[in-house]
Amino acid sequence: MANFKGHALPGSFFLLFGFWWSVKHPLQQSWKRRQHGGRKDFPQLSKRIDFIEGIIKIFFAFVGIMAEQFVPDGPHAHLYNGEWVKPMNWQHSTMYLFYGISGIADVLSVSSLPVPAGLDRFALSLALFMEGFLFYFHVHNRPALDQHIHSLLLVPVFGGSASTMLEAFMRGNSLLELIRSSLAILQGTWFYQIGFVLFPLNGEDWDQESHGNIMFITMCFCWHVAVALLIVALNYSVVWWVTKRCGGGHNMDTEISLRKTTHTDSSSQKALLEESDEDI
Repeated sequence: MANFKGHALPGSFFLLFGFWWSVKHPLQQSWKRRQHGGRKDFPQLSKRIDFIEGIIKIFFAFVGIMAEQFVPDGPHAHLYNGEWVKPMNWQHSTMYLFYGISGIADVLSVSSLPVPAGLDRFALSLALFMEGFLFYFHVHNRPALDQHIHSLLLVPVFGGSASTMLEAFMRGNSLLELIRSSLAILQGTWFYQIGFVLFPLNGEDWDQESHGNIMFITMCFCWHVAVALLIVALNYSVVWWVTKRCGGGHNMDTEISLRKTTHTDSSSQKALLEESDEDI
C-alpha cells in the first residue's frame, strides 16, 4: 500500500520480532548455562517458543498479503488486465509470501519430521534477501529523496540476510543473534521513518529534490542504528540482571540443600560409629 499504513504494518512486524529476539536469545543463552542446575525442560520449552514464533510469522504474512490485495484500490488478485495491475502491491505481497514460507519453516523445524538442521534460518535469510531484491528495483524513476530513503533500507535487509545465513551454519552464536535482533529493530523503525517522510501526518510534504533533506535522512539513519543498538543493549542487560538474580537464589538454595545433606550424612555416620563402640 502506497500510504503510511502500508509502511507501518511491516515496520510493526520487524519491531515486534527484533524486540522479542533481543530478549529471547539472551534468555536462551542463560538457560543453557543453567541446565546443570535443573533446567532439563529447556529443549522442549525452546521448541514451543519457536513453534509460536512461526505461527505468528504466518499470521503476519497472511494479513500483509490480504491487506495488499484487497484494500479498496488494490489489485484484488488480478495480475494482468491488458496491463499489469498494481505491480507495487504485488511486490509487497511477494515479500510477505516469503516471510510466510519462513514461518512454515519454523514450524517444520520443531516438528518430528526429518527436516535439515538450519532450515528455519535459511528460510528467514531467503525472505530477507527477497525483500531486498524487490526493494532494489522498487523505486526506479522516482524522486531523489524517495529513492535514497528506500536505498538505506537495503542496509539492514541485506545485512540481516547475511548474518542469518551464517546462523544456519553457526547455530547458537550469540553475537550473530544480537546482530540479527539489532538489524530487525533498525528495519522496523526505518519503515516507520519512510512512512513519516513520504506520507507526513501533518500534511506538509518534504522537498523530494532537496540535497539538504537527503543529507538529513542519511544522518537520521545513523541515529536509528544507535537507537537499535541501545534497545538491544538495554534488553540484554535487563535479561542478564534478572537471570543473575534468579540464578543466585537458585544456586543459594542448592548450596543450602547440599549443606543439609552433608550435615545429615555426617550425623548418620557419627551415630553409626557410636552404636558400633557400644556393641564392642
